[in-house]
Amino acid sequence: MYDKLPVPGRNDPCWCGSGRKYKKCHAAEDDRLDQLYHDGEEVLPRSLIKTAKDIEGIKASAAVNMGVLDLVGERICAGTTTMDINEWVEEYLGAHDAVSADLNFEGYPYSVCTSINDVVCHGFPNKEDVLKDGDIINVDMSTIKGGYFSDSSRMFCIGEVSPERKRLVDVCHDSVKAGLAAVKPWGHLGDVGAAVNKVCQDAGYSVVEEYGGHGIGVEFHEDPFVGFTTEAGTGPILMPGMCFTIEPMVNAGKHDITIDRENGWIVRTADGSDSAQWEVQLVVTDTGYELLSW
Repeated sequence: MYDKLPVPGRNDPCWCGSGRKYKKCHAAEDDRLDQLYHDGEEVLPRSLIKTAKDIEGIKASAAVNMGVLDLVGERICAGTTTMDINEWVEEYLGAHDAVSADLNFEGYPYSVCTSINDVVCHGFPNKEDVLKDGDIINVDMSTIKGGYFSDSSRMFCIGEVSPERKRLVDVCHDSVKAGLAAVKPWGHLGDVGAAVNKVCQDAGYSVVEEYGGHGIGVEFHEDPFVGFTTEAGTGPILMPGMCFTIEPMVNAGKHDITIDRENGWIVRTADGSDSAQWEVQLVVTDTGYELLSW
C-alpha cells in the first residue's frame, strides 16, 4: 500500500540523505507519485526506494556475490559435486567478510541453491549429486555484506550438452534481457513480466507461476513480488530507486511444479522436463535501470 510519508519543507534537506534541498531532489518525484496514486495506479511504499548510500552498500555486497559465481564458473566441471559448490561458496564468503543470505533463511540448510536439469529451484547441495557431461545446473547465490543484500544466479552447461538443453538455457537468458529492456521509470512492473513471458512462449516454453523475482536491498525479500506471466500495463509503478530481481524459471515442458514432500524445499517440474533460470538484480534509475548483480 502506498505510504504518504511526512516530507520536509522545500528548502530542508531531502529525506533520502543526499544533502540536497528537498525541492531540488525528491519533491517532484513525490508529487508525481501522489498524482499517480490518486489516478488509481498501484504505487508502492516510498520506503522501498533505495538511497545513494543504499545502492553503494548493495554494490559492495553484489561484488562478492558475483565473485562467488565467477569462481564457480572457473571450477565447475564434470565430476564436481554440488556440495563442492557449497564449500567453495562458504570459503569465498568467509574470505570477503560476507555471509550467505540463503543459509538458515526460513530454515534453508545450505549456503547456495544448486538446481540440476529438472530441478526448478532450491536444489540442495549434496555429496551424492555428481555433475556429469550433458547436465545443466543453476547456481543461485545470495549474499549479505555490511547489512546489504545481493542476489543473482547463472546457468552452467557441463561439457557437451544437447542442443535442446542449450536452447532452453539461451532462451531463458534472452527472456531476462527482454525483461530488462522493459524496465522504464514510471512504467509498470507488469511490462517486465510480459516481455519475459513472450520470449519464452514464442520459443514453445512455459514460465513457472508460483515463484518469481522480488524486491531486495535492505532485506532479502522485499515487495514487490515480480511475476513473469503478467500483462503489460499492469502492476506497480516502476519508481526510480526501486531495487528488484528478474529471475524467470523456464520449463521446457509444462509450467506445473512439485515440491519435495520430505524437505519442503526442492522444486521440480511436474512432467520431468528440464528447467532453466537466470537471475539479475537491478535498480530503476531516472533513465532506465542499472544492473547491480548478475
